[in-house]
Order: sequence, then C-alpha cells, then structure tokens
Amino acid sequence: MVAGRIQRLLPGLGLLVVLAGVATLVAGVVPGVNALLLGVFFGAVVANTVGVPDWAKPGVDTQTVLLEAGIVLLGARIALDELVASGPLVIGLVVVTVVVSIALVEVVAGRGFGLTAKTSSLLAAGASVCGVSAATAIAGTIDADGESLAHVVATVLLFDAITLAVFPVAGEILPLTGQQFGVWAGLSMFSTGPVTAAGFAHSEVAGQWATVTKLARNSMLGAVALWYAARYASPDSGGVKAVVDGIPAFLVGFVLVAILANVGLFSTGTLAGIDTASDTLFALAFVGLGLDIRLDAMRETGVSPAFVLAVQLLAISTVSLAAVMLFI
Repeated sequence: MVAGRIQRLLPGLGLLVVLAGVATLVAGVVPGVNALLLGVFFGAVVANTVGVPDWAKPGVDTQTVLLEAGIVLLGARIALDELVASGPLVIGLVVVTVVVSIALVEVVAGRGFGLTAKTSSLLAAGASVCGVSAATAIAGTIDADGESLAHVVATVLLFDAITLAVFPVAGEILPLTGQQFGVWAGLSMFSTGPVTAAGFAHSEVAGQWATVTKLARNSMLGAVALWYAARYASPDSGGVKAVVDGIPAFLVGFVLVAILANVGLFSTGTLAGIDTASDTLFALAFVGLGLDIRLDAMRETGVSPAFVLAVQLLAISTVSLAAVMLFI
C-alpha cells in the first residue's frame, strides 16, 4: 500500500525536480536571476500552456507538505538571540497588523462594496492571517457556503501571484535592509509560500525574517477563529478547540528545530545538511506554487473582492513599510 502511494507520487515529484533543476541551472548562468522565483515562473508557464497532466497531480499536490517541511528545517538557521532582541517589536507589529487588517476588510467589504457578512469575514481572515488556509479554516468556523469560499480563494491566489511579482522588485528599489524587507513582506503579503519566496529572493536574511514574521501571523489563526466563532455563535462553535486547531503543526516544528539548533545539539555538518535539505524543499515547493497559478481562474474572479483586497494590500503595505523603516 505504501509502495503504491509512493509510485503515484513519483511522476509529479519528478516534474518538480526537473523544473527546479532547470531554474537552478538558468539562474546559475544568468546574473541577477533568482532560482526560486524562476521556478515559480516555469511552473506557471507549464500550468497555463500544456497544463498539469493527471499523472503528475498527486506528486505536485505535495508542494504544501514540501513547503512546510522546508520551513521546519529553516528553524535551524534562526539565531534566537537576534529573534529575542527584535521579537517583542515584531510581535507587536504582527498583532496590530492583523487586528487593523480584519477591521479594515470587514468595513470596506461590507459597507463599501455590499458583500455579505460571511464573504467579508472570509476575505478578512485570508488577507489578515495566512491566505487560503485561513479563509478555509474560518469558512468551517462560520459555516460559509462553498461558492463564497471558492470566490475568496481565487481572489487571494490572484493577489499571491501579484505580490510575488511585485515585492521582490520593490525590495530592490526601496532602501531596506534584509531584516526590514523580510518583516515588511511578512506583515503585508497574504500566504506563506509567496512570503517565503519573496524574502529569499531579496536575501538570506530577508528570507529568514519574512518566514519568522509570517509564522507569527499564522499563529494568530486560532485567536481569529475563536473570535469569529463567538461572532457567529452557534452550538458547534469551538472555544479552546478553535485555538488549538488554529496552531499550524509546522510552526511547532519550526520552533522545536530552532531551539535544538541554538542549544548546540546539531553539529556543523548536520546544520549544513539541514540547510541543503531546506533549500531543496523550497526549490521544489516553489515550482509547485507556480503550477497552482491559473490565469483563467484569475480572469473569472469577481471585481468586488479584488477591489477589497487591493484596498487592504495598499493600506497595510504602506503603513507597515513606514513602521518597519521607522522602528526596525
């Protein structure tokens, strides 16, 4: 049974390996080209020309697991003393960003564009916490219909693609350090994959801080789910369970690996191996991210949700950029 499952995954994993390998080779030859972003681009080209064949889909669908595994291993690169020094400030910025973002999207979507309360809440959760996964989690909490969720998911994915293209360019133009850019991307962008990709496209330091900041946002999913459960109170709304279910498993793994690395439990050789494994997992996951980009779905996305998220993104990214440049 296990062997059969592995056989089903191998063709799609092979496709990820080939595209990631080509991206790495091209990036090694062409100066200034980032291999991770190139992997996303190659994946998107394949997805929107020939499409992802059925035989490859099981392996390609492992991209979320690959990304999460890469993030867990990334914990070994985090210097906890640096994190502790800036931690309270970053956490404070994360909390303020999430709270303000939720309020902004709820008001703009409901009063400005007349969207239903549940659609507004799904947009608010997706933009404020962790993209599609947050919207999906909140949909279950507030019993939203599938059509509303599909519409929100398509809109979030549209902005994931846009921000993945725009933020690395902005990072080259703006006078930001690696830490500043990483925190800014982690506060502003929607989903974990694009945040990590944009961060590492800027620099190693930016990639680490983008991931840490985004994980801090992700960790608020439980509290946000609890708030929405109370707002849409029903017999099935889960108190403590909503908080526990909102803690991503890979966040726990990331913290554990960071602690083990910082207490000196890993040798230099082991750390080098972990770094290589993390880089490889990211390369494969970002190709998978590109294979998930569908231009047709973007064209079909309704105008109102897109306008709502555009207002949120412009407002939050502008304010958070100012805060980052002022305080970090």
